[in-house]
Amino acid sequence: MSRPELIKEVVNSIEEYVPGRSIDEIASRYGLDPSGVIKLGSNENVLGPSPMAVEAMLSASSRVNIYPSADASELVEAISAYTGLPVANICASGPGMDGLLDNLMRLLISPGDEVVLPTPTFSYYEIAARANGAKAVHVLPGEELVFDVSAIKDAISENTKVVFLCSPNNPTGKVLDEADVRDILEFTKGIVFVDEAYVEFADRNLSHLVTEYDNIIIGRTFSKAFGLAGLRMGYGLMPAWLKLQYMKIATPFNVSFPAVVAGIAALSDKVHLKKSISSAREGRKYLTDMIPFKVHDSQANFVLVDVAPLLARDVAEYFLRKGIIIRDCRSFKNAGDSLLRVTVGTQQQNEKVVAIFEEAKSFRSQ
Repeated sequence: MSRPELIKEVVNSIEEYVPGRSIDEIASRYGLDPSGVIKLGSNENVLGPSPMAVEAMLSASSRVNIYPSADASELVEAISAYTGLPVANICASGPGMDGLLDNLMRLLISPGDEVVLPTPTFSYYEIAARANGAKAVHVLPGEELVFDVSAIKDAISENTKVVFLCSPNNPTGKVLDEADVRDILEFTKGIVFVDEAYVEFADRNLSHLVTEYDNIIIGRTFSKAFGLAGLRMGYGLMPAWLKLQYMKIATPFNVSFPAVVAGIAALSDKVHLKKSISSAREGRKYLTDMIPFKVHDSQANFVLVDVAPLLARDVAEYFLRKGIIIRDCRSFKNAGDSLLRVTVGTQQQNEKVVAIFEEAKSFRSQ
């Protein structure tokens, strides 16, 4: 027996988050051997985690009966060394950057507030904001799916509490110009949240703005370049005044002890990080040059492919039958029906991707 009257009314109107498909799911659905399925739909690090991180995590396994530090202070100090920012500007979070978003929405959003969402972009921003009573104001993209700064500013009102920006953006891979971010920061009275989950793969970042502006938060993760998606940890860079308020409502002990030590080790393994970044950048160029459809410029560890006049659903289904998971982007608001996101794989995997796109050229969408 269900009791829907006990659930907040707004939840009924929130669209469920659409995650990337798993290897076991696709193997079962299509009768494939799981060991032969290639997962290129969730932007994970195909090289895996740092061996140093794995060793550190295993060494911590005998201490999982003990609570970690409430604020993951050891990890925060390591992030401080990595970013060059003081610990007063850093908060560690779990699970992943999503935990940071959830805490920030609890901290910032009251019913009736508005959040501005340039599209297409990561859908969890809207879920977290609306679950706390916010109204989502969507902004259409400009040419080549670039965020339209003028339209973003037009969407900002007296009720705007948060403007969400993603750089490199998911699913487009495009980065924001610093001048545009400064323009928005100075235009709005609200908070500007910049998602830099993929920043290690890009040619620039915006972390230095945290010490210049009092209304910016930058979210980052260990899930992508550091290959620790399964440990679910991220961190936020923010003005010191905001960290003091954030820590009042942050879930205590939200980063596990194995995750803390693995994160510290991953940050120290510069060889593995450099290899992961180089592999992604080289593979990204290969896919951009070789895929026989329009490929948007990307500075992430994925590329966005426009298969028009074909339909994304048809091409994605063909890939699945071949045992390769890529992302159909129809679940991204205002992304249309012809976009596919493909994680950069190993060279061998990338060659298979290109070959299947070549086969797909002969399709006729129904």
